Amino acid sequence: MPNADRLLRYGVSGGLSALTHFGVGLAGTRLLPPVPASSAGFAASVVVSYVLQHSWVFRSGTGHRVAAPRFLAVTAAAFTLNAAVLWLGADVIGGPYPAVQAVALVLIPLLNYAINSRWTFTGVRPDPSPTAPTPSPSPPGD
Repeated sequence: MPNADRLLRYGVSGGLSALTHFGVGLAGTRLLPPVPASSAGFAASVVVSYVLQHSWVFRSGTGHRVAAPRFLAVTAAAFTLNAAVLWLGADVIGGPYPAVQAVALVLIPLLNYAINSRWTFTGVRPDPSPTAPTPSPSPPGD
């Protein structure tokens, strides 16, 4: 069971990532058509999300050469899952878009959290303030 502090950090990270996507996309529409502007916002949000999740949410000790490709794989899978849920729910079943997207917006972050916490960012940094005292070095000759 994940701890409440980490879930809160995950939620804040997701909110900041979403704001980045929207903000960069909106600013980008001054120079670009909407789809490329939104794509730039999405790319920026992935960077924000990765940095926050690696360093703050999961406090991972996993190196970037391992964690970054894993994170991108999870992100690509989530993007694909979102499209699949929307296709199935809206196109095949005929559900209303807002309800179908709401299902995806609940399902995907939960799945991302589970995968990222168990696979992407598995290396945990040691606590910077250990409770046990550090042993002093032995005198020479011991």
